[in-house]
Amino acid sequence: MLESVKYFWQVRQPKSNQDLLVMTILCRNEVDIIEANIKTHSTLGVDGFVVMDNGSTDGTREKLAELTKQYNLHVIDQPSQTYQQAKWMKELAFYARDKMGARWVISNDADEFWIPENGDLKSYLQAQDSVVTVKRSNMLLTEKALTDDYHFSQAEHRVLYPICYDREVQKSDNQISMLLVPISPKVIVNPRGLIKLSGGNHRAKHVGKAFTARSEAGIHVYHYPIRTYSQFEANIMHREELLKLPNARMGDHYRRWVRIYQQGGLEQEFERFVLTQEQLSTFVEYRVAVKDNKVSKAILKALQ
Repeated sequence: MLESVKYFWQVRQPKSNQDLLVMTILCRNEVDIIEANIKTHSTLGVDGFVVMDNGSTDGTREKLAELTKQYNLHVIDQPSQTYQQAKWMKELAFYARDKMGARWVISNDADEFWIPENGDLKSYLQAQDSVVTVKRSNMLLTEKALTDDYHFSQAEHRVLYPICYDREVQKSDNQISMLLVPISPKVIVNPRGLIKLSGGNHRAKHVGKAFTARSEAGIHVYHYPIRTYSQFEANIMHREELLKLPNARMGDHYRRWVRIYQQGGLEQEFERFVLTQEQLSTFVEYRVAVKDNKVSKAILKALQ
């Protein structure tokens, strides 16, 4: 209740240069992308980071330790494999509020990049914001992804207008590409007055939501869920273990991929993600996909 009161008092205060934007991330075995994520967002107005490492074994935890020397980055170790994403992300938002003084929190995943149309991210946020919803798109793979020196930032096309397959078809038809289906947006929240974050950080409950929730078209989230086959396979093997937990909650796409993995077809599933030039040209022609290298430029600039 006290934090709710603080929210309604805070929205009366004008936005200032002292207001902090903090990004929270829950990650496990994301060594190929976590450094780019932190460095890119630090150049785009994010003042600090809270990263919960969920038992990484691939060098992610060590990379995070290195990054704490360069950035305002707090690392929290959470070795439990109970997969309580909604609970943990809410805890991280409150940590950002209480320990770092965040006015706004971006609840992020390691494979997502929040890119402003111009300037920095904070220029699109308002003093009264409670929940800000931002659209998200999957980045597409081309045959470049099959080369040894491929880096995920080389992807230059994203889904523009997804293909709305029936939900049951998404689960059962092995011939479709899950990168082309609609995906949920993401949210930025004011942690004061925050009640709940959904498991995938797609929605939030907030005491001020009825009055001040809005969408923001000036920020777009670029999603890299599939980067290489080895990354994809390791992720699905881990998801298989998580799905053994009682009351495990996970998206239909992960359940599909675990099933296909168990049937021995994961490599074929990955091949469906990789578009030939002819296929890509057709998708662009029919507006399923669009060339968009804004995120690529931001990542490469941050990594220089």
